[in-house]
Amino acid sequence: MGTSGTELGELADDRPLLGRTSTAERVADILRTRIAEGYFPPGERLSEDAIAKALAVSRNTLREAFRLLTHERLLVHELNRGVFVRVLAVGDVEDIYRTRRLIECAVVRGLDGPPFPVDGLEKAVSEGEQAAREEIWKGVSTANIHFHRELVALAGSARTDELMRGVLAELRLAFHVVDDPRGLHEPYLVRNRQLLESLKSGDREGTERMLAEYLDDSRERLVAVYAGLVADEGTESG
Repeated sequence: MGTSGTELGELADDRPLLGRTSTAERVADILRTRIAEGYFPPGERLSEDAIAKALAVSRNTLREAFRLLTHERLLVHELNRGVFVRVLAVGDVEDIYRTRRLIECAVVRGLDGPPFPVDGLEKAVSEGEQAAREEIWKGVSTANIHFHRELVALAGSARTDELMRGVLAELRLAFHVVDDPRGLHEPYLVRNRQLLESLKSGDREGTERMLAEYLDDSRERLVAVYAGLVADEGTESG
């Protein structure tokens, strides 16, 4: 199913974000955010004409943005067919979690002595809990992503922040395939709170162990669900 004219009208609302000096990087930022939000779901073909018109950018600018996002593994170019939002393989999901484990656990391990600056983590946890009370499960997912970005931000490294942003954007491609966001994300509300409280107590080693177990459990849970969904889609299309 393609993106409707109404939805592309919403994309046009992002036009002011391009500023006075439109660049491929800014276009890529907009599309990256929209992909992460599920506006363009995995497997969807991106219409060059419609998106260029909605954002009022040239085709050359848009094509460069597509190239940037293809390099980030969010898009894939298929010869004679066009550009599509990437559908992750199960192996991709497993590799993303291996990468997350390396990054996130290393950040916690490398923290200086307490107290740790946890205000951003506190805000993300509160946002997730509020979204759950309102049964806005997409909001729970977004808050969870914010939590892990804030966790990595404790390293104070722009390079690590950028790497994590790409990893989490790619991971959300898998989240959008799962049709039970509550079942997928709700269990980690409590665990995010536990990680926060552990950091607030100054227990760096305990937090790292807890985080490693958390990520292993999350990987196993998502892979089990995702593998079944990808297999089902392959059967239906075959």
